[in-house]
Amino acid sequence: MSTARSLLPDWVRKPVSGLTQFVKQLPYAGEGRYCPICNKTSRKFRAYGINRREGAQCVFCGSLERHRFLWHFLTKKTDLFSDTPKRMLHVAPESCFEPAFREKLGDQYLTADLYNSRAMVKMDITNIEYPDESFDVIYCSHVLEHVLDDRLAMSEFLRVLKKDGWAILLVPIDKRPTYEDPSIVDPLERLKHFGKEDHVRIYGADYADRLREVGFHVEATTIADLIDESERTRLGLVTAGGVIHYCTRT
Repeated sequence: MSTARSLLPDWVRKPVSGLTQFVKQLPYAGEGRYCPICNKTSRKFRAYGINRREGAQCVFCGSLERHRFLWHFLTKKTDLFSDTPKRMLHVAPESCFEPAFREKLGDQYLTADLYNSRAMVKMDITNIEYPDESFDVIYCSHVLEHVLDDRLAMSEFLRVLKKDGWAILLVPIDKRPTYEDPSIVDPLERLKHFGKEDHVRIYGADYADRLREVGFHVEATTIADLIDESERTRLGLVTAGGVIHYCTRT
């Protein structure tokens, strides 16, 4: 169906796509849930994930729990959207964030990815081809668990971060200590050991210690630290976990 639609001329395809999206969103129309990223309300968030999580995804912008938590953190606990211009590096850009960041940051906003052609620059985060202290803000989410030499990538982030800048470097966190085995290279074995075919480790609560080892000062914030229960319900974060690691230069 999507292939056939792509063959249509723009003047036909765009209205058809818009109508299809409207029909998909219609069952969610109403109040009760709010996405701070796209600033829209819905009756509920839709289920998402391999192990389906009820009430996880915004039907309008596609944001998940971690995205809405982060946006709340950015607006309440950082100066990202203040009047002072900031050059921001966004690694592996999420589609729910890109329009909002572009609107608020303008030409100071840079997206980067090693494989995604949609990103503005191709970047290997273990060898960032930018001078020292190039960025005021760095945001990288759910990438380091794919990188063999994650400490080198962390060091590169530290190098290109300005002295008064800050970085948010997010990864999935497990209750167990970090588990990794570089000898495991087969995708099926990685799936068995790390949960996904392209993951090379499972991070634990000691993740922040790795960041500190390369020179970051790290402050950890959970949902419960920042958002009260009624607001967690409204943002679809009641059953969500996760930690935001806010990193500055020591």
